[in-house]
Amino acid sequence: MTYDEDEQDGLRARSEQAIGELAQALIDNPTLHNAISAAFGAREKAIEAQQAAMSALNLSSATDLERLERRLRSFSQRLEDVEEQIDQLARDIGAIRRQAAKDGADTVKD
Repeated sequence: MTYDEDEQDGLRARSEQAIGELAQALIDNPTLHNAISAAFGAREKAIEAQQAAMSALNLSSATDLERLERRLRSFSQRLEDVEEQIDQLARDIGAIRRQAAKDGADTVKD
């Protein structure tokens, strides 16, 4: 290992240690903890206020629209399944009619 590489490794280790100590100091800081907690609390209250305002104006939220989109996709899939079943029934009825017509024609011949 060269002297420069040794120097870089030492600098890297000291930097990592300093960053770790800084992070720990921030985590342990009650003022920062309180500020973050207050920010998250304010965010929740803002979301609740937004939802209440949208509800009062009879507007849908993005969550409501996403839920509606999922329900429409589900309904569309079920409708496609029903259409496929109707198509299959139509084919089955057609086959039964052809068979009945054939059987009727065979009976007339006899």
